[in-house]
Amino acid sequence: MSFDLSSLPPVRGKLIADAPLAPYTWFRAGGAADALFLPADQDDLAAFLAALPLEIPVTVLGVGSNVIVRDGGIEGVVVRLMGKYWGEVSVSGGNGQITARAGALDLSVARFSARAGLAGLSFLSGIPGSLGGAVRTNAGCYGREIKDVLVRINGVDRTGERVSFQGEIADLGLPQTGFQYRHTDFPSNVIITSLVLATQGQGEPATLEAEIKTHQARRAETQPIKDKTSGSTFANPDPPGTENQRSAWQLIDAAGCRALRVGGAQVSEKHCNFLINTGEATAADLEALGELVRARVLETSGVSLRWEVRRIGRLAKPA
Repeated sequence: MSFDLSSLPPVRGKLIADAPLAPYTWFRAGGAADALFLPADQDDLAAFLAALPLEIPVTVLGVGSNVIVRDGGIEGVVVRLMGKYWGEVSVSGGNGQITARAGALDLSVARFSARAGLAGLSFLSGIPGSLGGAVRTNAGCYGREIKDVLVRINGVDRTGERVSFQGEIADLGLPQTGFQYRHTDFPSNVIITSLVLATQGQGEPATLEAEIKTHQARRAETQPIKDKTSGSTFANPDPPGTENQRSAWQLIDAAGCRALRVGGAQVSEKHCNFLINTGEATAADLEALGELVRARVLETSGVSLRWEVRRIGRLAKPA
């Protein structure tokens, strides 16, 4: 059934009806959006949301690095912040802070910071995806998390109003978002448009770029980055620094799930906290495999693993 774009407000960006979303996800699986909106800029996004009837659902999709879009697709409008405008990164004055729009890749922000000679953001190169998505889960690696560098979050709410929130390291008199290990209480009705990040001051560009190369090499060596995959499937049961910290991959391995398959989905042999699409996996295959892994881990260790990959959209209708 074709979605009627004439029922939606006019935009300066692009509106696409019945837009397949699999090409926009790292798993390369899943259904279509009733409508896909690619806003030209923040003003375009705000005006669209202000005019869009509140009964029409809105879902944000970043670069699709940490998401399973179910095979029945997504109801309403999917907003994707992509293109030159949404990927802009800049130095904020002389205070050693960086401002990045939500569509900027984490790796791109790390590289920009290194070229600018500003230290403290190299860890972002180990996080797949875009900066806006990283905030939603307080993403992190190599001992650091987004909350450790986040000063301010700017966004647009469902009514088109511009809103701001303060990060954990700031005291701006703004609403806070409750950062925890791989979780935040960030409002679901707000689309993140940009962030202000703190750095650790001046650093030698060559040294910072070498750090990034080391992180990238380590990731390539230990994770199945050349496969159709995502970020880590499950959060570790214990936050970093916990005594005798348990790792999700170790529990999955101990449960005998390495290389386990459901349809075209498989647990990676290289790193078993990653699911991969071997070629023709459906979103249902991927989600079913994840649930099978969770069940086996619960049975063998008593630990109920928490999904880190978001699962969104409608289940496919029975044939």
